[in-house]
Amino acid sequence: MKILIVEDEPDLSSAIKDYLTSEGNLCETAFTYDAAYQKISLYSYDCILLDLMLPDGDGLKLLKHLKSLQKTEGVVIISARNALDDRIVGLNLGADDYLIKPFHLSELNARIAAIIRRKNNQHSNVLNFNEIGIDLNAKTVTVNWHEVHFTRKEYDLLLYFIYNKSKAISKSAAAEHLWGDDADMADSFDFIYTHIKNIRKKLSDAGAKDYFHSVYGVGYRFSDV
Repeated sequence: MKILIVEDEPDLSSAIKDYLTSEGNLCETAFTYDAAYQKISLYSYDCILLDLMLPDGDGLKLLKHLKSLQKTEGVVIISARNALDDRIVGLNLGADDYLIKPFHLSELNARIAAIIRRKNNQHSNVLNFNEIGIDLNAKTVTVNWHEVHFTRKEYDLLLYFIYNKSKAISKSAAAEHLWGDDADMADSFDFIYTHIKNIRKKLSDAGAKDYFHSVYGVGYRFSDV
């Protein structure tokens, strides 16, 4: 998953990033309202962790901006403000959860996972697509119940395409999902082609059908039709 951490306390931001990264997520950080505003405007995320008290603005305004863009990111408000009014306003504005500081990082991770499952209509920790199964906790992939080994980036990319099945995904969108805003520095997106080629071969060798379809001038679509 790709996560944006909007938190102005460097130590807490670093601790959250290190923990969530160790859990296999791609994490970006923003320490100010302006930095978060730019990232939210330019990029897409699976989940945004949003502090309300930023040095140059109110996190609730960022939430309003996100919703005005009609984006569908999951949002967890993380705040030292325990006022009932703040929680009600945040949830009414479209936040998915509200976590009071201090909190355990394992609890934060569990809440993020629950939000992602809800948004993808998954009521278990296993995502199935025909003969392909993905265990979201173990981060393993099976084909007809036999495990297939993928690199972390291959796993992330396969999961991204399955979550967005039947949608045309551009190479730049896939690159940005894997590398965040660092993808802007890439000379080309040939590495996306290489990753997809490797995924297709591993799935095919394991007995799966080829669900990747080239979309001329755009990128790829993952679909069984």
